[in-house]
Amino acid sequence: MTTHLGTDWTWRAERLADELETRGDLTDPRWKTAVAAVPRHVLVPESYQQDTGGAWHHLTTDSGKGLELAYSPITLVTVLDERDHPLSSGTKPDLIVRMLETLDIDDEHRVLAIGTGTGYTTALLCHRLGDRNVCSVDIAPELVDDARDRLAGLGYHPALACRDGVGGLPEHAPYDRVIATCSVSRVPWSWAEQLTVGGFALVNVKPNIQAGNLVLLRRYPDRLEGRFTDRWAAFMSMRHQSHDQNPLIPRTTPEDAEPQARTTTTPPSPWWDNTVVWLLAQFHGLPDGVTIGMRLDPHTRQPAAATMTTPDGSTAEIGLTASSSGRYEVTETGPTSLWEPVERAHRTWLTHGKPDWTRLGITATEHEQRLWIDHPDSRDCWFL
Repeated sequence: MTTHLGTDWTWRAERLADELETRGDLTDPRWKTAVAAVPRHVLVPESYQQDTGGAWHHLTTDSGKGLELAYSPITLVTVLDERDHPLSSGTKPDLIVRMLETLDIDDEHRVLAIGTGTGYTTALLCHRLGDRNVCSVDIAPELVDDARDRLAGLGYHPALACRDGVGGLPEHAPYDRVIATCSVSRVPWSWAEQLTVGGFALVNVKPNIQAGNLVLLRRYPDRLEGRFTDRWAAFMSMRHQSHDQNPLIPRTTPEDAEPQARTTTTPPSPWWDNTVVWLLAQFHGLPDGVTIGMRLDPHTRQPAAATMTTPDGSTAEIGLTASSSGRYEVTETGPTSLWEPVERAHRTWLTHGKPDWTRLGITATEHEQRLWIDHPDSRDCWFL
């Protein structure tokens, strides 16, 4: 079978489906059939790959490398902004199928996909559920138009709309499932209003950079409630949020700021090594606008310290190597201590017996949303 690109793709799609099954990402044969049947290269005809020097390279599926990438379990960046920052991407197929299976979708369910993007998730849903049961929204008109044309070329005609995903798509509600392939700092209540009671929404709740995970929320008459998934995942912020909440701000340290050095038992870089602690840090006094990174050793060019900076000029640098007594060096400058909130979050995590993601959950009502550990009625909860 060939597409309008004249490309033999079916063996690649079947290979991808087999790989996802072998890795354990795919267990439902109906989703495996969908992965093998959807030509991803038609929906993602071009992408950008970043080299080790940070430069972006444009690839198309007309090339062998571009075609191979289209059927690989990786994220494909599809849109860059004027600063060469990714704005949109084709989500990793392994993550998409895990999300679809987590939602426990039945053949008769109606599904709303927040974030049309390339249309690949929508195509998988259409193959399984049929056009009439699939709706999707995206804020970018060019993405929606391209996805609509490419989906139609494959014989899929779901209900697509160009609008802010915060509002969902009420004219086609109610839905049995909502899947969001963008992150939000709080769950929009409009999504709950458009879900049937007993339905589920799978949402990436992320109050700050790298801080959050997918949470599976069940719709009750008065609330959404559920736990985070065991495997960590993260999406780009919902498009309007990425512009409004993450502006490019110069970060400078006052010239007269005296570095304050001390040691800590809290391990460095929780944003990569302990994402539960990093989420909890957002509720223990960490200021907005934190940027995270690494400082390289000038001689070895290997990571030597984790770094944190904020727009007010505050910085923190935490050594990556512990002393013989298990302590790490911390150096901070500026008016705000950035590492103390992380230390408090780490103590909370230890106090609760080192909870993993599945012990954390969210309860969302029309008027408030809170994060909890172990039980919705836990004394230890934090408001989003």
